[in-house]
Amino acid sequence: MAPASVCHAFYRYGPDVPQSPLVISVPHAGRNYPASILDHARNGRESLERLEDRLADLLVHGLISAGHCVFVARPARAVIDLNRAENEIDPGMVSGAPFRAPFLASAKVRGGLGLIPRRLSSIGDLWKGPIAWDEVERRIAQYHRPYHSALDRSLAMAHERFGLAILLDVHSMPPLSLGQESAPAVVIGDRFGRSAGARLSSLAAEIATAHGLKAAQNHPYPGNYLLERHGAPSRNIHALQLEIDRSLYLDASLRWPASGLARLQRIVLELAEGLAGELPLEDFAQAAE
Repeated sequence: MAPASVCHAFYRYGPDVPQSPLVISVPHAGRNYPASILDHARNGRESLERLEDRLADLLVHGLISAGHCVFVARPARAVIDLNRAENEIDPGMVSGAPFRAPFLASAKVRGGLGLIPRRLSSIGDLWKGPIAWDEVERRIAQYHRPYHSALDRSLAMAHERFGLAILLDVHSMPPLSLGQESAPAVVIGDRFGRSAGARLSSLAAEIATAHGLKAAQNHPYPGNYLLERHGAPSRNIHALQLEIDRSLYLDASLRWPASGLARLQRIVLELAEGLAGELPLEDFAQAAE
């Protein structure tokens, strides 16, 4: 499907002005690996691909066909994580940073998954050495800021036209194992009610359950920076994260599409359009309180 526009940071599909309250974001499916990134990787491209929400952009093809406003990140997550704040940086992995740089030592950073991912538990450090500070700033300016500015604009236009806006941030997750308990296939995140009205989160879970998918809310994925930045339910701007078990649409290697993809595309379309059409406009703010 040809995008309506392309920039360094994203592919945008759909009309310039959203035709529904819904705006879709797919921040972790980017597959653009510049040569300089691969040259700096300790273990090659395959190790970096483990960071991806592998082929999660395929999940939203139904939404693209239906004419919704969809943003799909171009840079790989190894290049920059668009679901992190600009200052979620491990100071130990950069060189030449300003002395008083306001680094945020979040739990994600401490786990190696900051704005520039540093390591994965299964393979260790991702890079041969530190990354120059001016390179970090370049990636922020080229990828991070344009992506979020574009989401801001589209949500503002949707809100102006419909009186509300809903950001649906689409991710995929590895199959979960929660001891003896049956693990969820779908996790709906709303930062424990801080980024969206509870009625929306419940509806998303209900739609997934109606299709035979076990759904959880906020556990273990409540959502991160994208929801924190863009969700403002008191102003009728809602942001939800949708995590889908990637074994439902990928093959046994979790790398390539499998027969379940078409079913998941239909479910994602029904879920998204259910969110967009559920509540009368005047009810949204009240439901968020």
